[in-house]
Amino acid sequence: MKARLDTIDWHILKELQEDGRMTNVELARRVGISAPPCLRRVRALEEAGLIRGYRTLLDEKQLGYDVTAFAMVGLHSQTEADLIAFEETVKGWSIVRESYMLSGEVDFLLKCVTPDLQTFQNFIIRELTAAPNVESVRTALTIRRTKDDPVVPIDIS
Repeated sequence: MKARLDTIDWHILKELQEDGRMTNVELARRVGISAPPCLRRVRALEEAGLIRGYRTLLDEKQLGYDVTAFAMVGLHSQTEADLIAFEETVKGWSIVRESYMLSGEVDFLLKCVTPDLQTFQNFIIRELTAAPNVESVRTALTIRRTKDDPVVPIDIS
């Protein structure tokens, strides 16, 4: 079931996506309400799970993570137990930053970030292809990022 939100809730979500570090007083000013009800609304949005957390977005290239690549994984078996087992294995790989179960020819798409190509290759050979139930792995190296917009599109016009 989708959440029922009023205009102020949507505005709060939009503003927090743009700047999650702003003070409650500044947020309240931007959405046009006083600070105490603004804080209550934010807490209610957090408790409802609409706000999952707050984090700082880092520039991986400046920190020495020069390779972003995708691994497309096919499994031998797609039983629920096998899918869950693979998902649990993926959670233990710090190289994998995002993982999606897909429909179609590929079972999982993994976004991997590593310092260099050798580290990515070692991960593919030593860990991913050696993991239980993995039947096939295809990879694609990124050339450049053309869009990075990690927010939900909110139109409050």
